[in-house]
Amino acid sequence: MVMQRHHLTRAGIALALCLHHLVSAIEVPLDLPQPPTITKQSVKDYIVDPRDNIFIECEAKGNPVPTFSWTRNGKFFNVAKDPKVSMRRRSGTLVIDFHSGGRPEDYEGEYQCFARNDYGTALSSKIHLQVSKSPLWPKEKVDVIEVDEGAPLSLQCNPPPGLPSPVIFWMSSSMEPIHQDKRVSQGQNGDLYFSNVMLQDAQTDYSCNARFHFTHTIQQKNPYTLKVKTKKPHNETSLRNHTDMYSARGITETTPSFMYPYGTSSSQMVLRGVDLLLECIASGVPAPDIMWYKKGGELPAGKTKLENFNKALRISNVSEEDSGEYFCLASNKMGSIRHTISVRVKAAPYWLDEPQNLILAPGEDGRLVCRANGNPKPAIQWLVNGEPIEASPPNPSREVAGDTIVFRDTQIGSSAVYQCNASNEHGYLLANAFVSVLDVPPRILAPRNQLIRVIQNNRTRLDCPFFGSPIPTLRWFKNGQGNTLDGGNYKAHENGSLEMNMARKEDQGIYTCVATNILGKAEAQVRLEVKDPTRIVRGPEDQVVKRGSMPRLHCRIKHDPTLKLTVTWLKDDAPLYMGNRMKKEDDGLTIYGVAEKDQGDYTCVASTELDKDSAKAYLTVLAVPANRLRDLPKERPDRPRDLELTDLAERSVRLTWIPGDDNNSPITDYIVQFEEDRFQPGMWHNHSRYPGSVNSAVLSLSPYVNYQFRVIAVNDVGSSLPSVPSERYQTNGARPEINPTGVQGAGTQKNNMEITWTPLNATQAYGPNLRYIVRWRRRDPRGSWYNETVKAPRHVVWNTPIYVPYEIKVQAENDFGRAPEPDTVIGYSGEDYPKAAPTDVRIRVLNSTAIALTWTRVHLDTIQGQLKEYRAYFWRDSSLLKNLWVSKKRQYVSFPGDRNRGIVSRLFPYSNYKLEMVVTNGRGDGPRSEVKEFPTPEGVPSSPRYLRIRQPNLESINLEWDHPEHPNGVLTGYNLRYQAFNGTKTGRTLVENFSPNQTRFTLQRTDPISRYRFFLRARTQVGEGEAIVEESPALLNEATPTPAYTKNHVDIATQGWFIGLMCAIALLVLILLIVCFIKRSRGGKYPVRDNKDEHLNPEDKNVEDGSFDYSDEDNKPLPNSQTSLDGTIKQQESDDSLVDYGEGGEGQFNEDGSFIGQYTVKKDKEETEGNESSEATSPVNAIYSLA
Repeated sequence: MVMQRHHLTRAGIALALCLHHLVSAIEVPLDLPQPPTITKQSVKDYIVDPRDNIFIECEAKGNPVPTFSWTRNGKFFNVAKDPKVSMRRRSGTLVIDFHSGGRPEDYEGEYQCFARNDYGTALSSKIHLQVSKSPLWPKEKVDVIEVDEGAPLSLQCNPPPGLPSPVIFWMSSSMEPIHQDKRVSQGQNGDLYFSNVMLQDAQTDYSCNARFHFTHTIQQKNPYTLKVKTKKPHNETSLRNHTDMYSARGITETTPSFMYPYGTSSSQMVLRGVDLLLECIASGVPAPDIMWYKKGGELPAGKTKLENFNKALRISNVSEEDSGEYFCLASNKMGSIRHTISVRVKAAPYWLDEPQNLILAPGEDGRLVCRANGNPKPAIQWLVNGEPIEASPPNPSREVAGDTIVFRDTQIGSSAVYQCNASNEHGYLLANAFVSVLDVPPRILAPRNQLIRVIQNNRTRLDCPFFGSPIPTLRWFKNGQGNTLDGGNYKAHENGSLEMNMARKEDQGIYTCVATNILGKAEAQVRLEVKDPTRIVRGPEDQVVKRGSMPRLHCRIKHDPTLKLTVTWLKDDAPLYMGNRMKKEDDGLTIYGVAEKDQGDYTCVASTELDKDSAKAYLTVLAVPANRLRDLPKERPDRPRDLELTDLAERSVRLTWIPGDDNNSPITDYIVQFEEDRFQPGMWHNHSRYPGSVNSAVLSLSPYVNYQFRVIAVNDVGSSLPSVPSERYQTNGARPEINPTGVQGAGTQKNNMEITWTPLNATQAYGPNLRYIVRWRRRDPRGSWYNETVKAPRHVVWNTPIYVPYEIKVQAENDFGRAPEPDTVIGYSGEDYPKAAPTDVRIRVLNSTAIALTWTRVHLDTIQGQLKEYRAYFWRDSSLLKNLWVSKKRQYVSFPGDRNRGIVSRLFPYSNYKLEMVVTNGRGDGPRSEVKEFPTPEGVPSSPRYLRIRQPNLESINLEWDHPEHPNGVLTGYNLRYQAFNGTKTGRTLVENFSPNQTRFTLQRTDPISRYRFFLRARTQVGEGEAIVEESPALLNEATPTPAYTKNHVDIATQGWFIGLMCAIALLVLILLIVCFIKRSRGGKYPVRDNKDEHLNPEDKNVEDGSFDYSDEDNKPLPNSQTSLDGTIKQQESDDSLVDYGEGGEGQFNEDGSFIGQYTVKKDKEETEGNESSEATSPVNAIYSLA
């Protein structure tokens, strides 16, 4: 059986997210007395639209319900005195109404909200209210600008100062965008810069436009007009024929110079967490290219983006390590120039440890901690109930120690709200944390008798939220047994949840959670049911069938009988239409009269409310032609006609049509399509499909759709044209019957949760004004639901705590009513960066390239999201070898999951390394641990950089090599192994050892015929490294391997017959040279075409007959030769020159005139060139010297 299988547990997806983040903080139930807590407030810098009413938000919870008051610019703001200002009921939100007139500018200022009850006062942040401004552009006269072609130019924008700042863009007065490239571009200040002006720039005018955000208005500055003075008239033909546009125009090419910023250096300050934008705009001809660098390192990885044709460098989310010196390099073919920008990163205060609400029992101790960081270091100020703590009444149980307040032996009546203000010159942070002294017996906050169902062998979690003061101890029991559940398959968490790594059948039963403190105990029961998984025990198989047959696709399923099973079929991953030819059965699918269109992937999907399984197979259909139609031409069918609607009902209608001609190919199918004119007018959708034997069908309809139908006929050739549409039929509306699918909630920022879903389509709306009721609440049965009605398939919930579970419902509604109650989906609010770094990082060196790491894992509460991995960042700080440059590029190794050990490998031996660790969640890296330093021991070196082999003669071989690129320690020497070989025969291996400073060696050959293979290795105290392998060059007469290498080797050069043969050959060569000399002296013809085929002069008349005239009256030197200052002729390098086969200028002939250079090895090029100045270096030169 060829089949693809996929199994998925639905509950497991959401549970996998939940189990990584279990909230340990305990919320105080709202029915208990507690100080106020601010739950919603406007942003600190609040810019409003002057055309709308102003809403300044402030909401809080507490018991008793808090009352609200406001200050404006540090003074009490009397809301009752101003008729335009009101406060929402049971809320502190200010509403300033301008419908009856008034100026919004009169209400600008700094507002702060105070929420009070009997137990304390909570403060909002200071809200700076400003009204958006879009001032008019000042009138000014713009003169025509005259500029030389090729000169730089900047057109200033100087937009009016708006709030917020307007968006600037350049257009012509006819509202055509100005084309921008690396020569013409807009700077960040809004000015338009020309690196050099061209004549075509005068073909349009230039107007700066400012778009203001709130008013959505665009203001246009008076346009600039350019007059470009040119040295040559514009001629398209000359420009096309010229390779250089600038020289064709008579423009002088110039080196780059900076138009912005000015000079060679500047500085820039940026705050941590914002984007840094560096800009360099240069003039020059041609237009310069801009490149960016950071001194002493590389540009921040993963954070940089080049913009505006590389003229701007954007570094997102700047951190302190991004400070330093950056420089831009502007270059063209005339030269380059650079500008250095010194970047300083400062920081507004940010939390290291934000104070949290503190719940104490009488007599207990506790502490509030407020730690923040910034640059400069922020100052910490404590307030109590909105007043400086120094001015509050003395409290003997309270002690302030810098960023910490310690409480000892607290008593009822000591409840208050404490504020921590961390501020520096760049901003401030304000946090409220109440201290509530309560005496409360335990209570269980979850509903009683919960039922949890889970698939066998999956992870699950039982929740038991609780509260009490003192904080109760919670324990779990199963089926009333006395043993506490914790350990093994069970893990109890601080917030009351019990986690099971793998749910087994024996884990079914009733679980009891018991919360106990000194005031009593409370308990609740949770029933766990473990279900069998859904499995396809026999799935569909790949099949090859003939057209017209009846294939069957199997799908036999085993599932838990207590769960409702749903079986669906897909074709090519889309829902399969079950027409008259398709029959779905309990254990498979049968296709009657299969056709080519039925070919494809078929997937059986078996699902329950807890899990699903699927299996896939491919069906291949072979076409069998019909004999009776074999000789007739076949075409697509004609369109159906005369469509008629009858049997009109609330949810159905009968459609009848008359078939068109099948054009010699039987009609196999009819496709009925519909169009509706409310949501997607003019868009046709497939409604249903019917066999070619029918011409009438009852169509099921949806409410509130104005239908129009058409029919398409299909045969083996193709589809017909659509029929003429039917008349329209309008169905009545009704309330939706289904709710949106794909509901999910996930945070896009740390303080929000985005709820999305798949909206209903036109045939599912069922009525006008389709909308969605979105409801959500913290995953707490006693929590209150929030709701919002929207039309778009998206809603964002703001000001959420970090990474907490929410229950979500999305219900469809139209003017006829609501859909059934939707299912509840669990979503999560956004993640924040982890707050803590791994501690106790320990390093153990394993070998010269690897270390083992261990660390103490961070507490789950500090992760603030889903733990992804631990990361070890490391870099090579230096080598233990002196004067060896190393790259300090930072690298990291990931250790996925919640673990506390790992291995870092691929390190360089004999080096100093530094390492630090972070923990990572879905938002990013947390703070870095303390930097650890460690050295790596010596290792074996890499191979030498090269090994060069030269053979100056038959008696010796010269070797030269270079040191290894990576010594990986102190070199102690080199080891050379070599062996002679001749074809497949090899000699014994010889070994030479050298000192670490030696890089040359000369080998005296004992065998002039064999070649040598060399293996060279460097070594340290640890051992030898990788070898570099080279072979000596082959001899010229070594066309094929010779079997001459034997144990009883005889040197043929000493044999008499060989010496005689060589002497005869040398004598013949000498006679031939003498004849050549005599023929030249007599001006005869000497054929050289065969030997000089690539050096003939094409202008010579004698080229055609393949010979040269060497008459005395010409007295020309040989081709490829040159005359020296003293009149001698020097032979050029030539592929067939005899000198290449000799040993240079040192005597090419023996005393008897025999030429022996033919049998020597060809020398290196540089040795041959070094002998070119000597006389008689070839037979030809020898003849000239004799002459």
